[in-house]
Amino acid sequence: MRAETGAAGERAAWEAYRRRGYRLVARNWRCRLGELDLVLTRDGILVFCEVKARRSRVMADPFQAVTPLKQQKVRTVAQAFLAGVDGDPACRFDVASVFVDGRGNADVRVFEDAF
Repeated sequence: MRAETGAAGERAAWEAYRRRGYRLVARNWRCRLGELDLVLTRDGILVFCEVKARRSRVMADPFQAVTPLKQQKVRTVAQAFLAGVDGDPACRFDVASVFVDGRGNADVRVFEDAF
């Protein structure tokens, strides 16, 4: 169930970005240091998006799970990703906070430049 919620959250977040004109560069990019949920680009900016999804609103908002420790981990993995990219693109770190209901409908809030 947890993996399904995460996958549904990532799909919903990607759709929210796609509707706003972003292009997907990578999804679930992995290296020995960890994983990046979504890597996107628009207007010359490379966006690293950490997606947090939940099925219930009982607990805290999903974005609150992106702690300073998690932020540092995402930055570290992003540096590994950038090692394989030509040039020195402008970068931004976003968080997509997603609630997925029992029917698979998603409520997506994107926090741009979150950290």
